[in-house]
Order: sequence, then structure tokens, then C-alpha cells
Amino acid sequence: MLKIKYSKFAFFLLSIVIACILFSGKTCPPLHDFLISLGYFSAFLTGMLFAYGFTAVPATAIFLILAKDHNIVLAAFIGGFGSMIGNFFIFRFIRNQFADDFEKLSREKIVVYFDNKIPNLLKKYFMLILAGLIIVSPLPSEIGISLLVSLRTMSLKVFLTISYILNGVGIFIILLIGSLI
Repeated sequence: MLKIKYSKFAFFLLSIVIACILFSGKTCPPLHDFLISLGYFSAFLTGMLFAYGFTAVPATAIFLILAKDHNIVLAAFIGGFGSMIGNFFIFRFIRNQFADDFEKLSREKIVVYFDNKIPNLLKKYFMLILAGLIIVSPLPSEIGISLLVSLRTMSLKVFLTISYILNGVGIFIILLIGSLI
């Protein structure tokens, strides 16, 4: 069996290659036509892909394609909803499966040291801003969501609202760029 030393990194690079193929209209016109034929449902599905680290780059390429044939504001609203659904699954998984790890990590010496040195309000806003920047970008949302989950007071309703707004804005920016190129 073939074993790749950096399999996750290789998979991520493969997703970039796929994105390049998707965005290059000359190499895959039937795929472009299929995506356009789905209408705004393609924005919803692409939004779900946008939520996951390994599919965020191809999703970005698809949004760039969709920008030419869709109302970018409506596509951003619908894509943001799809991404919020994808982030919901990530949030539930991380909150349920990693709760004990977050608890153990919070007792580590280095974490306790910085936890005592940095005021709580500053930590909370720093985490929110950093998580927001990660979620709004095509970077892996899992990182930003993990930061939000680590804020134990984050309710699901607040998370979903933040997720929808940030992803909607990020998708709108991508669609805007796609409509200009």
C-alpha cells in the first residue's frame, strides 16, 4: 500500500489543482454548464463545500464561476446559508467530540500561564476577531470554529448567526471579484 508522508497536505494541494481545473473554463466546459444549470442551488451546495478546509479552495473557484451568471447578492445569501449548515455540523462535532480535550488543554501550564496574564475581555474579543477572520476567508473554517467552540459561553444560535454573516460576507467578496474578472 502506498503511504504518503504528508497525506493531508497532499490532499489540500490536490484540492488546489482541482480548483484550477474548475476555474479554467477551457478545460471543463460541461462542468461549468452543469453548475450554471443548477441555478442558485449550486450556490447553496458550494456554500456547504466552502465550510470545509479541503473543499474551500474548489468552492472558491466555483463561486468565481457562478458570479458571471448569478445575482451576486442573492448567491451570497444562499451560499452563506449553505456554509452555515456545513459549519453547524463542524460546530456540533467539535463541541461534542473535543470537549474533554479542551478541558485537558485548559489545565496545561502554558495555557494557565497565559490565561492568568491576559484579561478575560481581551481574550474573548481577540478570539472572536481571529475566528471571524478565519471563517470569512477561504482558510479552513474548522480552525475558526474551534476557536469559537473554545469560548464555552458561545450558544448555537449566536454561532449560527455569526457563521451566516461571516460566510455570507466572504462569499459575497469572492462573487464580487468573480463578477469583475
